[in-house]
Amino acid sequence: MEKLIPRHDEILKELNEKGHVLVQDLCERFNVSSVTIRKDLNYLESLGLLFRNHGGASKQVRYAYEKNVGEKENINVEAKQAIAKAALPLIQENDCIILASGTTMHYLARMLVGFGPLTVLTSSLRVAIELCSNPNINIIQLGGEVRKSSTSIVGSISEGILKQFSCNKLFLGVDGIDPEFGISTSNAAEAHLNQIMIECADQTVILADSSKLNKKGFGKIAGLDKIDYLITDAGISNEDRVILEEAGVNVMT
Repeated sequence: MEKLIPRHDEILKELNEKGHVLVQDLCERFNVSSVTIRKDLNYLESLGLLFRNHGGASKQVRYAYEKNVGEKENINVEAKQAIAKAALPLIQENDCIILASGTTMHYLARMLVGFGPLTVLTSSLRVAIELCSNPNINIIQLGGEVRKSSTSIVGSISEGILKQFSCNKLFLGVDGIDPEFGISTSNAAEAHLNQIMIECADQTVILADSSKLNKKGFGKIAGLDKIDYLITDAGISNEDRVILEEAGVNVMT
């Protein structure tokens, strides 16, 4: 390990406590220029101690990479289940809703046992199967190309079908939520389908645990101005909550 100066140690200590740091805050704390702080952060990144991002640095890599749905099912399970449960009060009888793909949507579908009457339009094969046991839910399964890694439907056929409907709410999982880039996913085809889902819904509800905050996926879905609600876990920082709420997002934990 390279020898670090006291300021570097203090930066890393704050990073461990908060999960991320801002150049402006570090300048004020240490009474040095932004050039100096950026050099510090670049140096610490070269040692593999942090990841640089716009305006600061974080403990985790800023880019989200695609994972198989089987792998995702074992990540942050308790948080995803709690987030899905928190979404239930937003669903009313006789609603027409869209459930996109993702493991959190699978949990939400399981929790709709005994709920209804309800119409659910979904791109997820697993969500549709989960809902088949409920006689009070009318299921509309999008057709088209099957993405085996996510067990979901994408492509022009599904997009054409989707445009024929208008729904009350969209429940959407994402791979990244970034103040500037917006919401995103790691697959371009899913991102494009999600864009159309937003156009077809009166309200958009994002279900994402706090590990998705300050990350970007390859495919941009929309800016923060298109989000009505974000349901996340208690790991969200006060700073991130303020940024999202100032952008007009109702944050629920």
